[in-house]
Amino acid sequence: MAHYAEIDENNIVTQVLVVSNEQEHRGQDFLANDLGLGGTWVKTSYNTRGGVYYDPSTNLPAEDQSKAYRKNYAGIGFSYDDQRDAFIPPQPYASWTLNEDSCLWESPVPYPEDENFYTWNEETTSWEPVEIPE
Repeated sequence: MAHYAEIDENNIVTQVLVVSNEQEHRGQDFLANDLGLGGTWVKTSYNTRGGVYYDPSTNLPAEDQSKAYRKNYAGIGFSYDDQRDAFIPPQPYASWTLNEDSCLWESPVPYPEDENFYTWNEETTSWEPVEIPE
């Protein structure tokens, strides 16, 4: 299966479609010609995250990284940056910065490396523990 994201005039993803491999092999115009859909469509890789292609059967980085493209699988509300040829998720918090290699947002403080769960507090720019009821 192939996945395509429709982007609007501001390069924001408005929808993502799954199409059969048979349809995809008809060329880039099949969405407009065969399905009658207008707009601008950009192929996206379902198994690509942070610029790395993951093997769908193991969810581990694949040996063959030639399928890793456009940095991230597109989602509604993501932006498409044609200079980077990348889909970028919306910025979650004002303090977070874009990692130019992965095109993912990073907090100014690393996520704690323990077994607890945390939530981001933008006011204090820190990770706060989440209370899990027993």
